[in-house]
Amino acid sequence: MINTFCKMPLWECNDTLVRVAQGQQPADVVIRHANFVSVATREVLPDTDIAISCGRVAFLGIRHHTAEHCIGPDTLVIDARGLFAAPGLMDSHIHVESAMVGVSEYARAVVPHGTTAIFADPHEVANVRGLAGARCMFDDKDSPLKAMMTPPSCVPAVHDVEDAGASIGAADIAEAMRWDDVVGLGEMMNFPGVFAADENLLGEISETLKADRVVTGHLPLGNHSKQLSAYIAAGVTSDHECDTWKDVETELRMGAYVQLRYGSAWLSLPGYLEQLAASGIDTSHCLLCTDDCHPNTLVEEGHMNRVLQKAVELGLDPVVALQMCTINCAQYFGLGREMGSATPGQCADIVLFENLRDFRAKMVLIDGEIVAEDGRSTFDPAPYDWPDWMTDTMNLGFVPTAETFEIPAVANSALGVAIPNGMTCAAALALDSQTGTGTSELPGACEAQTLPNGEACVRAIGISGGETITRDLLVHVPVVDGQLRASHERDILKACVFDRHHGTDGVHSFGFVTGFGIHGAHAQTVSHDAHNLLVIGDNDEDMALAARTLVKCGGGEVSVADGKVLALVELPVCGLMSRGHAHDVASEVARAEDAWRQMGCTMPSPFMTMGLMSLACIPVLRLTNRGYVNCETFEMEPLVVE
Repeated sequence: MINTFCKMPLWECNDTLVRVAQGQQPADVVIRHANFVSVATREVLPDTDIAISCGRVAFLGIRHHTAEHCIGPDTLVIDARGLFAAPGLMDSHIHVESAMVGVSEYARAVVPHGTTAIFADPHEVANVRGLAGARCMFDDKDSPLKAMMTPPSCVPAVHDVEDAGASIGAADIAEAMRWDDVVGLGEMMNFPGVFAADENLLGEISETLKADRVVTGHLPLGNHSKQLSAYIAAGVTSDHECDTWKDVETELRMGAYVQLRYGSAWLSLPGYLEQLAASGIDTSHCLLCTDDCHPNTLVEEGHMNRVLQKAVELGLDPVVALQMCTINCAQYFGLGREMGSATPGQCADIVLFENLRDFRAKMVLIDGEIVAEDGRSTFDPAPYDWPDWMTDTMNLGFVPTAETFEIPAVANSALGVAIPNGMTCAAALALDSQTGTGTSELPGACEAQTLPNGEACVRAIGISGGETITRDLLVHVPVVDGQLRASHERDILKACVFDRHHGTDGVHSFGFVTGFGIHGAHAQTVSHDAHNLLVIGDNDEDMALAARTLVKCGGGEVSVADGKVLALVELPVCGLMSRGHAHDVASEVARAEDAWRQMGCTMPSPFMTMGLMSLACIPVLRLTNRGYVNCETFEMEPLVVE
């Protein structure tokens, strides 16, 4: 692959590098006396000099070979005595939108921690505004961060179970593969489509392979060798959804690259890293990634340096850990000749760490230029001018009221599936029983019988903090005056998903969820992957206020209790991102997390956990705007269970 992410192509400056290496021409920058982390040989080489010119490494002075001959009167000399010089850190799989800011503002947050490159899948934005939205997002380039795109493969994530704001097909991927900043295909989440040899999905993979790019994966199926073989044989070569050591071991033996994940909510590393470190298995196919990081995580705890800290804490050798987010990553994406090891000829993306335990970055260089010192960026991105079509994306077509969230207690019905936007559930049933129209996806609605006061057995999504997998539960909820009610005492909340893309032509659905433990309501438009409006709560009035608040501000997340808005994070860009600075957004998110705790929730990153309630490509049970989806059989499930 031709590297378009460096200051200057090697073929334009190799003559200069030759002269600088031999002392015939002075270097632009010389780093002296560093402990050089050689990820190429898994060593730490003391007292090493690095000479830089044209944004690339020209000379590496190991042992008694110094770079004094490369220093001229205008050369910037950096004394790195006592510091550890490592290649710039790379995140092998990230969704920038999870940080709730654009690409340049994201750079301001992560570069000071040592991150110099990201491989980002913008499928959140693409589900709202399509491939054009992804392109618009990545045109925000006012930062030195090497933001490389893997265009989204699954928009919508799974066909025929939800309604997103756009769709992407093989022809779109063929176009995207011609873009300079594209290095592969975004995570292939629609694994059922791959197993079924879906023509469009295999077409997307084929267009990627024809362009000599990699296809990244998403396979939360555990140790299923038959399906895993089919998935990899199709051309998908990586996966970040491993949860156990057996998953990791099996995928590595199949030749896949395993992206070991440690983000804000999906803390997979502790589930397998100690066993990996003790196994003796070759780790050259192991990559580190965050997948999703909240802005307050980035600002308060760090980015890839935080992942390295955890990896070392769990027993991984520090240099092996660094290999997983430098040279291994670059080689997987076809960039290993020019990035990933900070050796002669490569881009001078270098981090000077204080030590290899907490990985605190003292200085960060990208293409040989200092871009951060002592935890602060030396660049200041200009605010990105988002076009109106990226900031006007809340289209419910009606104003939610408390009545909107009433769920009639009826038997013999798939109640909760595909209620027209703007119509209450009771009105939809009444229309269907009178005319036979209006809720065509509510089989048996005409014969539905109202349940007596007491209790009803309903299907609910079981949520556990820090996990992506849900449970398909049967729970009993109160029936009062012909309505299914939430139960705060039993931690059973109502849930509703509204299509926010198609106005009154859209539909919404109802369900229940347990695990959050809140009193009040929470709503958000960050609702993977269609990013419809998701509302949960224990009473209809708070749920309605939460929904109206987000419609008014253009999207985001809001917490409401007893008729009062406790916290609001406004995300007007596609309902996913702020126009503000990362630090300001981080403060808003911190206040939102405080509100969650005030409402009774104790799980880590509940916002992210809630955001996956609609993600129909991860088992077991999800709620989309069309209703409950069994994500193992990919069949719709009823709400009320007899």
